[in-house]
Amino acid sequence: MAVALQEHVVAPEDGFVNEEAKRLAEQVRTDRAREIQALNLQRENILSQKTSHPARRAALEAALAQVERQIADIG
Repeated sequence: MAVALQEHVVAPEDGFVNEEAKRLAEQVRTDRAREIQALNLQRENILSQKTSHPARRAALEAALAQVERQIADIG
């Protein structure tokens, strides 16, 4: 999506940034920042949980791996 968005930022016929494209790009950046912030909060929550139960620990490790993959995919 970011690649397609970048293609539309500069209009080929006039060579300057289209206001609608600029607004859309800012919205995409804002949405991505919010998503990363939410994932980082989830990550902190998972890391703060302490348990000695092996099944619960495995579930937390799986959840942490999933959140970290999502963060890596976004950023």
